[in-house]
Amino acid sequence: MLRIEIPAEEYSGLTFLKVEQLDLPRPVNGFQSEINGNIILSFEDEEEAINYSYEMDRYAETHSDQSSPEYLAAIEIIKAISNDEFVQSYIQS
Repeated sequence: MLRIEIPAEEYSGLTFLKVEQLDLPRPVNGFQSEINGNIILSFEDEEEAINYSYEMDRYAETHSDQSSPEYLAAIEIIKAISNDEFVQSYIQS
């Protein structure tokens, strides 16, 4: 099981509440929340996380307004997955 936490302070104030209000594609295990509003993404493995980041990339490309909340949230999620040390190790192997 791979768990990626998205801290609200580091990712443009993206919180669980904001993600719940947006019509974003959800990962297989959905979004979970920490008590502080941080978002938790849970995946079976690194490959599932990478596939979800590709899905979010395709979703972001459908938004011509790159300042829309949906676009910005998608980019932040992609960034969090890409920055995860386990995902990076998987890609390099």
